[in-house]
Amino acid sequence: MPLGRIGQQGAAATLLVALGAIGFLALRARGSSRAATVPSCLTNPGATLGCYEQYYGSIVTQTSVADAFTQLKARYAGDPDAQRLCHAITHAIGRAAAQKYGDVAEAFQYGDNFCGSGYYHGVLQGIALSMGREALSSDLDAVCAGIPGKERRSLDYYNCVHGLGHGIMAVTGDDLFDALRGCDGLTGSMEESACANGVFMENVIVDGAHGGHYSRYLKPTEPLYPCTAVDGKYKDACLDIQTSYALGAVQGDFSKVFALCAKLQAPYRTTCYRSLGRDAATTGLNQVPGTLAACGRGTGREQRSNCIIGAALDFAYYYHSDVQAKALCAAADPGVRQDCLAATAKLVGLF
Repeated sequence: MPLGRIGQQGAAATLLVALGAIGFLALRARGSSRAATVPSCLTNPGATLGCYEQYYGSIVTQTSVADAFTQLKARYAGDPDAQRLCHAITHAIGRAAAQKYGDVAEAFQYGDNFCGSGYYHGVLQGIALSMGREALSSDLDAVCAGIPGKERRSLDYYNCVHGLGHGIMAVTGDDLFDALRGCDGLTGSMEESACANGVFMENVIVDGAHGGHYSRYLKPTEPLYPCTAVDGKYKDACLDIQTSYALGAVQGDFSKVFALCAKLQAPYRTTCYRSLGRDAATTGLNQVPGTLAACGRGTGREQRSNCIIGAALDFAYYYHSDVQAKALCAAADPGVRQDCLAATAKLVGLF
């Protein structure tokens, strides 16, 4: 296997583990669980994503979304392949729900944030594929119009317009720059940015996670690409996710990624450092000591303080609460505590 592919797979694993960890928030399984026959392809290590997709998608079709999540969560702890592919598996559950209900708002009613909100992204992928590019692009604003909380930019509404980015990638054949132009069809800067973030996230998570499907828009020798090549209005949305890939490309060396971020102009440096905070929270298992240690690899207050703020936001998302994030803020240097607490409060207000 070429060295480039090794770097890409490492990056994909870094992000997918991060998304798997994030997904333990809001375990909202509804209804009763029904036993399902586990296919033979899942009985041995090294199961392919396609096997998981078929299995959990069929559960949605035969019983319910809640049953699919109940069984995935039960399997997760003891199945390293399910952990590695969890976000992509929840995409498949979402796509199956889109096919079953045929409506974004209805499918969202059965949603679950497990493994990085991949379910919602999958719903939008399924809807986009069923509509086709022309119909989808004709009125993008209408797709998420039925999701509650638009006026306050709720988490569900964000997940919908973010999911559109995943969906547009699906109908453009994962052509990143074409998909970004598709996001321009949305009204509102928040909507365009969230959609673009979905495009960039899809670009990273497909890398090596779909049976040899590698992104054309990732370069192990340039870990922050494509963020360095996109228009300025997309850079924040790109950098908000790209550090997970960059960290994998440099074998987990936080110091090297901090140095890469430091080469960026303001305000993009801030986004990059805060994105590394999410990665610090992940590698620190969303616990204060390990997270502080990872952020401590930064040099200077700007790097470390923004890393802490980014990590606190991830804590709040992971635990669906501000308790652990406040503990992280309190353990940080006094100079960052108030900013850390304010950022946490703003995020929790969207739940």
